[in-house]
Amino acid sequence: MLQTMESERGWTLANYALDSRLAAAVRTLQVEASIVIPQLRDRTIWMINSTAQGGGVAEMLPRMTALLEELGLRIKWVVMGSDRPAFFKVTKHLHNLIHGEGNPELSSEDREVYEFVNRKNAEELAPQVGPDDIVVIHDPQPLAMGAMLKRQLGVRTVWRCHIGLDEHLPATRAAWYFLKPWAEDYDLAIFSSPEYIPDYMAGRATIIHPALDPCSHKNRELSPHKLAGILCNGGLKHERHPVVTPPFSVRAQRLRPDGSFAPATDQEEIGLFYRPLVSQVSRWDRLKGFKPLLEGFVLLKQSLDQPNPERSARHRRQLELARLVLAGPDPASIQDDPEGREILADLCAAYRSVPPALQRDVALIWLPMASRKENALMVNALQRCSTVVVQNSLREGFGLTATEAMWKGVGVVGTRACGLRHQIRNGIDGILIQDPQDPGEIARRLDDILQEVRRRDYMAQNGQQRVHQEFLIFKQLCDWLRVLSTCAMAPPRMHGCRQEEG
Repeated sequence: MLQTMESERGWTLANYALDSRLAAAVRTLQVEASIVIPQLRDRTIWMINSTAQGGGVAEMLPRMTALLEELGLRIKWVVMGSDRPAFFKVTKHLHNLIHGEGNPELSSEDREVYEFVNRKNAEELAPQVGPDDIVVIHDPQPLAMGAMLKRQLGVRTVWRCHIGLDEHLPATRAAWYFLKPWAEDYDLAIFSSPEYIPDYMAGRATIIHPALDPCSHKNRELSPHKLAGILCNGGLKHERHPVVTPPFSVRAQRLRPDGSFAPATDQEEIGLFYRPLVSQVSRWDRLKGFKPLLEGFVLLKQSLDQPNPERSARHRRQLELARLVLAGPDPASIQDDPEGREILADLCAAYRSVPPALQRDVALIWLPMASRKENALMVNALQRCSTVVVQNSLREGFGLTATEAMWKGVGVVGTRACGLRHQIRNGIDGILIQDPQDPGEIARRLDDILQEVRRRDYMAQNGQQRVHQEFLIFKQLCDWLRVLSTCAMAPPRMHGCRQEEG
């Protein structure tokens, strides 16, 4: 069931250091590694998560593991597996509960399937794990697996939880109670925000912010002809002139008014390069706020029917031409998110309820996942063509899609979800929506950021600088080296050493 993944071979640290913007960060990382790596040289670091593609964790691990290997660590990245759809239904339920959503009831059958799949994966991996190794588990899906390995082998374990909520609700309490028997066995835990740490992990948790690779296919600079080539290769734009590179293996699909999906260029072009573009690229998840964003954009368009003497002719023309792109991955390609198809179907129904005259100003697109590289390039191109990138999340552990847009110097609209407000300073790096389920507020915020061009450019420049200082992979790797060193040097936490529930 386990799948061993290869690290993503790409830029070396020497390559990064050639970029004057990145050289200082690379040097800091190398100095940190020279101190820490000798303490870890004879150990294997196991990185374990639940999916090879789709979502931020699967995107971060390939480059993170490759660079840690280059620094001298022995890294193994393993993806847990299961042929039981019920397992991923349970873990998606847990995901939603941790975000404060859903029925807080978890049954004995839920616990049974969760334990069964984790036990099978732990039994398969155990013969490969040495007594001095460190097992790093990402998110709740394989959490019990790490605890089982610790109980059997006595290895040191770290839990990296990428999700959370800054509220204590019946749903969150149910999820953390369900996970407690395994989570409390871990030596250390890592969260993206201090607000996410459950009480029983206090004193054994630290904070590492997610980060992006500035030279990955999703984030690297694109020259004009590269950008045009990617859009043509991915089927997002007609090839009106010859391009150097061949079409991608699978091309983007766009929703048609009749509810079916077809090649994105079968209809009128989206208007990339020419029209003001508002976009959101995320997994198909209700918590990402796609539907209220669609409703807010429609309200913004409908406001053009009302007289507004405060709108300049230029701004009115901008709103007339503006289009919304809602993009996400082919939902069939993401194993650990069984709700993706359902959420996409609901969004398609919402699109079909939009007045026909406005449907042409909305492009609902799924991007193929057959090639990680091609998918990343399409996301990069869409974000760089955008006037504004929105992340209208109801809940957000961090929100790398906002980080990506900030790095590209694009105007950003986020929400006050904890992960987003930790990176976007309202009015400085972008605009934050107070209520992501209020289409009226969304329409007003979009109107503001589209109208105030100089302010938008100012915030975009600040956002790019903030990512440079806080959210690049080099700082993240320094933080990881310190955590692994702490874990290696401290005596392992023994099974049964648990805090009393209070």
